[in-house]
Amino acid sequence: MISLENISITFLEKILFDNLSWRIPKGSRIGLVGDNGTGKTTLFRAIIGLVQPDKGNITLPKNQQIGYLPQDLVEINSNTELIPYLKEKSGIAKLEHTLKICEEHLASLSPESSKYQATLNRYEKISNLWEMRSGYIFSIQAKKVLKGLGFQEKDFTRRCTEFSGGWKMRIVLASILLSSPDIVLLDEPTNHLDTESLEWLEGWLLNFSGTIIVISHDRYFMDKLMTQIAELAHQKLTIYQGNFSYYLKEKVKRQDLLQKQAKNQQTKIAKTEAFIERFRYKNTKAAQVQSRIKMLQKMQTIKIDKPAKKATIYFPKCPRSGNKVVEVENLSKIYNENTVFSNLNFTLHRGEKVALVGINGAGKSTLSRLISKREKTPTGTVHTGHKVNLAFFSQESSQNLNYLHSIWQEISTTSSSMTTSERRSLLGAFLFSGEDIYKSIDILSGGEKSRLALVKILMQESNFLILDEPTNHLDIITKELFQQALLKYSGTILIVSHDRFFLDNLITRVIEIRDGKIYDYPGNYSYFIEKRAQLLVEINDGDLSVKRVEQSKLKVKTLDKLRKQKEAEERNRIYRQNKDILDKLKSIEEKIKFLEKNKANIEGQLCNPIILKDSKKVQKLMIDLKKYNQELETITKTRENLILKIKEI
Repeated sequence: MISLENISITFLEKILFDNLSWRIPKGSRIGLVGDNGTGKTTLFRAIIGLVQPDKGNITLPKNQQIGYLPQDLVEINSNTELIPYLKEKSGIAKLEHTLKICEEHLASLSPESSKYQATLNRYEKISNLWEMRSGYIFSIQAKKVLKGLGFQEKDFTRRCTEFSGGWKMRIVLASILLSSPDIVLLDEPTNHLDTESLEWLEGWLLNFSGTIIVISHDRYFMDKLMTQIAELAHQKLTIYQGNFSYYLKEKVKRQDLLQKQAKNQQTKIAKTEAFIERFRYKNTKAAQVQSRIKMLQKMQTIKIDKPAKKATIYFPKCPRSGNKVVEVENLSKIYNENTVFSNLNFTLHRGEKVALVGINGAGKSTLSRLISKREKTPTGTVHTGHKVNLAFFSQESSQNLNYLHSIWQEISTTSSSMTTSERRSLLGAFLFSGEDIYKSIDILSGGEKSRLALVKILMQESNFLILDEPTNHLDIITKELFQQALLKYSGTILIVSHDRFFLDNLITRVIEIRDGKIYDYPGNYSYFIEKRAQLLVEINDGDLSVKRVEQSKLKVKTLDKLRKQKEAEERNRIYRQNKDILDKLKSIEEKIKFLEKNKANIEGQLCNPIILKDSKKVQKLMIDLKKYNQELETITKTRENLILKIKEI
């Protein structure tokens, strides 16, 4: 069991934990949640001994191996090849070295000597540990884990220094999984994994019998793996016995119950105070009054957190583009004689919300840059449609910030129709509030810079968004606000993300890049997962006949036809619903013209001096004018309602 007893930690004069206690039984599966800045990462670092509490004790079980994956990018300076590096980090190389030394000692000692038996005992102990940790098949297991995390066969002989930051995080994760840990602490493990690697990790963790504690903003991941949620807020921990979805519902129930209890307590306090005030100077009631005074003094007032301000995120009204937003024809990309993809053909239409998915290295970010014209088109064409105003976000967007500016200066100098109040509100939604908006950009963390770059994208009056991993540094609340804004966005969206919950509730089409080609799926992310699984089973089955493989490939091609058919049916539905309304609208427009013509005629007569001399005539004209104005007001509202219905459809 991991035990934290009354620990307190202060960081830069901010109290993170105050007498926090937490007991974590062996085999627990816990999701650690809380707002950004509440100290989740600090709590992890305290558990593994990298941070010392100001007071309190942390007790860890003896002889337990802890694997810790930090959130920040890891630098691996070792020039060792991948498999030997993992052997060293997992401790297998050390065990093998110890076994070799024992063998040499045994060979040099006489079986009758006292040292021989002691060395033999040590050899047997190390040998048993080596076997228990599957040292004899380590290379096989290492390759299996590496493939699960997205590495290819050719990567196994590469040196660690050759990999980028995201892949180095995967190397660290692989070393943790291969070290046979008893306890695993993972801080945002999903940030650098594509969907397939993430699904493989979920499978590994589901079969893991040790203790798991995870900090993550991935709701699917937390729902699938966690059986307990620990919420860190107001320097304390609150435990919920269930997965993340249970936690969200139970938190609302507890808050409602707390409010009722607080209300009842306030009623009781008011009655008690009234009793005290009424009988304070009555001798016969003195004992009762004193009893009630003491009761109030001992009573612990139920405190209810003030509800968080409801922030909103929205996009400025965007100009309408042509129906075809982007046409990609015969697009190919080659890096260092390596074909990333070839002969890609697809079209994005106005209003579509499309997810671009694929394993890391498949070419998602490359394709995003080509479509956004951030990178020159090598072979093929990318044609942008009529009146398309494009905005592009990637993890590199933060490099375009002016590091000499404060956050507020950067936002204030950004061209946008937003008011000062709207800009402040948007910053608040992305966790920049109060005095924080005057911080210099150069002292912000990588995640904060990324969030600020995303804020600037939201301020643009665009009608086509290309977003490459926009949610990596957003907490769950901000992510949901951002998702709602994208759902209301009237333009076109192409988004690269591995956040399954975020995508599932947003997108209506998935384009997958696999083996240099694209596969088009008409539907949300769940539909894509279901269909992809079916296709992969068929394609990867070694016993499939050539005919069945061809059938599988044919099925993939028919998905695009299915999407087009679905779009055609949707257009027909909209046309049928609109036709009835348009017929009514046409009739109303004619009636409005008639009423406005008669109204103008009456107003003209009322300007005639001769008619103005006839009081009876004027009175009749005024009655008719009032009648036409009332009819126009009513029928204009009807017209507006019909126009709104057309927009909704």
